Amino acid sequence: MNEVTRILYAIQEGQTHAAVELWPLIYEELRRLAAAKMAREKPGLTLQPTALVHEAWLRLVGDEQPTWENRAHFFGAAAEAMRRILVERARRRLRLRHGGGQERVDIDEVEIAAPTDDEDLLAVHDALDRFAALDPEKAEFVKLRYFVGLSLEETASALGVSLTTAKRWWQYARAWLKVEMRRN
Repeated sequence: MNEVTRILYAIQEGQTHAAVELWPLIYEELRRLAAAKMAREKPGLTLQPTALVHEAWLRLVGDEQPTWENRAHFFGAAAEAMRRILVERARRRLRLRHGGGQERVDIDEVEIAAPTDDEDLLAVHDALDRFAALDPEKAEFVKLRYFVGLSLEETASALGVSLTTAKRWWQYARAWLKVEMRRN
């Protein structure tokens, strides 16, 4: 059991001092992931990696104390929080610009680990929501790869699957999303 999982269990057991130990352990990893994600975004963004991490953290702990089963569950929740922050930001900007017209996007033309503009991000978000209804595990995999920017190896480790399985899931998810995005 790694240190993060141990601390998450301690928090679940009511050891409130354990929460103080969690932040330093996860902050650097979340910051690194957010920085990698933001480095691939368009220049001139007002959202910085530190702000993305802090906003995600606030959503993770919020008013209620969630319970995380393990490190993978925690980082999955972090990926979802970052995803929602980026999607809300994109929607807010599109709402302000020209009525937010949408265009079709071929997923092969979009670098899957880093959406480059708001329309692409929202198209992937909508398709991913439909994918999650059909296959939540693989949708979680895509969230970690696409919105957090984890490598195949990191994503496989976070979800506790083999690299071979991760490669299969990634191939399937990309194909499914490509077809779904063409349809809409």
